[in-house]
Amino acid sequence: MSTDHDDWFVREILVHEHALTRMLLRNWPHRDEVHDLRQEIYARVYEAGLDKRPTRPAAFLFATARHLMADRARRNRVVSIEPMGDFEPSNVYLIDEVSPERWFGGRQALKRLIEVMDRLPQRCRQVVWLRRVENLPQKDVSEKLGISAKTVEKHLAKGMRLIADHLYGGEPMHRNARQQARRGGDEEEEAHARQQVD
Repeated sequence: MSTDHDDWFVREILVHEHALTRMLLRNWPHRDEVHDLRQEIYARVYEAGLDKRPTRPAAFLFATARHLMADRARRNRVVSIEPMGDFEPSNVYLIDEVSPERWFGGRQALKRLIEVMDRLPQRCRQVVWLRRVENLPQKDVSEKLGISAKTVEKHLAKGMRLIADHLYGGEPMHRNARQQARRGGDEEEEAHARQQVD
């Protein structure tokens, strides 16, 4: 037996099933959970509609979907802590003290990173710093430095490759390699400037 609320649900909510499924498939990493997500969204919308029907049902449906995905993502990040085997309090250290070795290792790693950043070509260093340290979007970096987004992408890739080579045992960046890299960076910038003039 159909009620007025059921008719509303079919007319205003279920008509968006295809769009909702596409949204879930596009945004949820676990495809096998999409059906369950969709059903839970429908249940939440149906129950909320019993109290008060939303004035914009489609917007309410998709907002509910976004909130449910956010809730599930948060819940998936929580790590359950279950003791395994015998639990001996004498083996538990409540304070994570940084040992002198760990502190020194961190300082050494930071020193190597500073050295390699100093060895990068100037434009490369600027791009890596703005993208990876200041976490600016690619578009903002290109506007700030007055270069194209594609050039930002190339400098970032080149900078990250040079850093990885230096830090993880690739070929070290010697002075000659630096000068060639700088010349190569200047040539790219000159080519970019010529493109802008043409």
